[in-house]
This record gives sequence, structure tokens and C-alpha cells, in this order.
Amino acid sequence: MADSYEKFEIRKRNPDPKISVLLVIDMQNYFASMAKPILPTINTTIDLCQNLSIPIIFTRHNHKSPSDYGMLGEFWNNDLIIDGTPEAELMPELNRKSGDKVLEKNTYSAFRGTGLEEYLVERGIKEVIITGVMTNLCCETTAREAFVRGFRVFFSTDATATSERELHVATIKNMAYGFAYLVDCERIEKGFSKK
Repeated sequence: MADSYEKFEIRKRNPDPKISVLLVIDMQNYFASMAKPILPTINTTIDLCQNLSIPIIFTRHNHKSPSDYGMLGEFWNNDLIIDGTPEAELMPELNRKSGDKVLEKNTYSAFRGTGLEEYLVERGIKEVIITGVMTNLCCETTAREAFVRGFRVFFSTDATATSERELHVATIKNMAYGFAYLVDCERIEKGFSKK
């Protein structure tokens, strides 16, 4: 299916492996139904980054008590991911290595209250590659926050997913229009091979 976001993609650029990080957002058992279809492209992207020694950070969304539900509790009628449950765990099919960082979060943004920005700045990272779920919630919020914090954002079109195709495409359009360079697995591989 040809998507109409291409007309918004007026800027093109490849990530620089020397200053990039791969963010793998919330690939947890809770989201398995939407995450499984993108597992092959997520794992290929992870492998590409591992081969170039690009740091990889996995985020894990979870809640420890009602005190950290925030607006998510109201909005989702307290149907949240509770820490310590199987649903909160990262999917075992991910190509993770023991040294990969796992960042816990309790809202849509991977930056809010997690120390992510400081971690990236300390390491001289200036670019983030966004993959994972859900395209229109945690991936989009993290991408927008990265952009406004001064990071160059690369947003994957084929290694992100959400519950509805329409929502996925809407986010991709928004990203291309004002926040991120669009990439897919093939473009990342070609871009890295030129560095």
C-alpha cells in the first residue's frame, strides 16, 4: 500500500553512526500483537547498529503504583502495564545483548524523568533513531521531545507500529513535516555503508 507521507518528506539525510543512538521503544509483551509484525525490521536495525557499535537503548513502559499513573490512568481507565507482570517484560525475540541499556518510563516520553537526555549528552550523542511501539504515542512523543531538546531525529517508517494504520501514517506525516528525517531499514543500512 502506497502511503501519502512521501509528499511531506522534503528533507533527506542519513544518520551518522559516530553520533547516533538507537531507541527501541516499548517492545514489550503487552504490545505483542502490534509489535510482532515489525520484529524482523527491528532486529535487522538492531543488528546494523550493533555491528557499528552504535549504542542501543530499550525502553520499558511500566507503572509501580497508582501514584505514577498520571493522566495515563484516567485516559486508559487504569488499564496500564504493571511492573513485575509478564506483560511488562521486553519481548524475548528481540536481539538484545547483555550490555544494552534498558530505560524504565511511566509516560509516553522516554525523556521525562528518566535521565535519557543527560545520558546522551554525556556521550556526545546528537542523533536518535526511533523504532518501536506505539508509533503515534510513545514513539512520536519521544521524537518530538528529542527534537525540541536539540537532537536530530530519524524516525523509522517500517520499524514502528501502532494499533491502526491510519494513526501510523498520520504520525509519519507529522514527523516528516516538522520533526524528523524518515528512514527505513534499507535506508539506514545504505546510509551507514557510506560512512
